[in-house]
Amino acid sequence: MSKFKNAYLQGVYDAVCKRNAGEPEFLQAVMEVLESFEPVVAKYPEYETNGIIDRIVEPERFVQFRVSWVDDSGKVRVNRGFRVQFNSAIGPYKGGLRLHPTVCASVIKFLGFEQCFKNSLTGLPMGGGKGGSDFDPKGKSDGEVMRFCQSFMTELSKHIGADTDVPAGDIGVGGREIGYMFGQYKRLRNEFTGVLTGKGLSYGGSLVRTEATGYGLLYFTQEMLKSMKQDSMSGKTVVISGSGNVAIYATQKAQQLGAKVVALSDSNGYIYDKNGIQLEVVRQIKEVERGRISEYAKRVPGSEYQEGCRGIWSVKCDIALPCATQNELDGKAAQVLVDNGVIAVAEGANMPSTPEAIEIFQKHGVLFGPAKAANAGGVATSGLEMCQNSMRYSWTFEEVDAKLKHIMENIFHNSYNASKEFGAEGNLVMGANIAGFLKISDAMKWQGIAY
Repeated sequence: MSKFKNAYLQGVYDAVCKRNAGEPEFLQAVMEVLESFEPVVAKYPEYETNGIIDRIVEPERFVQFRVSWVDDSGKVRVNRGFRVQFNSAIGPYKGGLRLHPTVCASVIKFLGFEQCFKNSLTGLPMGGGKGGSDFDPKGKSDGEVMRFCQSFMTELSKHIGADTDVPAGDIGVGGREIGYMFGQYKRLRNEFTGVLTGKGLSYGGSLVRTEATGYGLLYFTQEMLKSMKQDSMSGKTVVISGSGNVAIYATQKAQQLGAKVVALSDSNGYIYDKNGIQLEVVRQIKEVERGRISEYAKRVPGSEYQEGCRGIWSVKCDIALPCATQNELDGKAAQVLVDNGVIAVAEGANMPSTPEAIEIFQKHGVLFGPAKAANAGGVATSGLEMCQNSMRYSWTFEEVDAKLKHIMENIFHNSYNASKEFGAEGNLVMGANIAGFLKISDAMKWQGIAY
């Protein structure tokens, strides 16, 4: 059955489905983006004649490799490693490394595809890439994580470089993992370069990088509320899924902006605190003890814990910020949020809302900030770290934070303006896709068919 009015886009999507059968996450991401391009192709037929969209949905390079490492008992373990270098039209490949059992070709390709548009939206010269492994760092010792990271980087180092491909952290990859990978890269290549971002401050990292995705999400949401509803975060009740890096710093910034965050989650369940989440307790549990969010209810009187992480969307709120993982917020949950009076949803994770959920939000006039725009703060600050590494210089926390805020506000306005120009004012999904695409497509056009 035809999904597109435009025959060219239908043909592109059919070809993607044929080539990538059995990769649902990637096909979902491509569908969502191509749906936004109907008015663009109608206005600019040269995108068809130049085959721009045929090329933009196909990665420039996809690498899969074996990662062998030895656990603490002396047993040899084997994982799969991946790196997709999706598009380098506007700069070196840039995108995180994810360590999680769900990592597979489909997940890596969907993330890399999304990353192209997200990086373009920042205004910084960065192409799109993504990588990772099905290795699970949970429950592993520091020695096991180090040995895995060293083996992983031994192969990955053949494909990356400060002016070629600059990975960063993602789910399962924090300062510890980046440090081990950077040390191995330096050992293998005998050079000290800005080949990874998210590094420690003592060896080339940037201030604000840890906070960046969560802070950026709130800067985007605040600007969205201000511009589209003449409102703000102040006095709002907020629900945030997840309790990792993004969720923690989204909570911190939301509280600084005068909102009350009442719920957080992990993969087992969620906590609800009607008095407002005590962030220092969450940080102790998650960052220091690496424990489960259920511990919060044992330590904070008046709070409660519920099994089942998806139940978090039943908590009444003004603002919902999904910050856990892809497709965590489905149509049923979206309808519950709408029925409970939610006014805005912004994505802190990558593709956390299903297409059905997005349709429900848009149908009911809920402000919706898509991931490639709303959670671009992390990669934006990674880009700023690359700048500092190139200059052999460091900016202050305040300087980086101000640049991040400016970038996120610009992302909102560029997305909004694109939605208006192409006849869908306020549809930020379409606007972000188009705004990101136009910059990439222009660079591809000028660089010839090789790219």
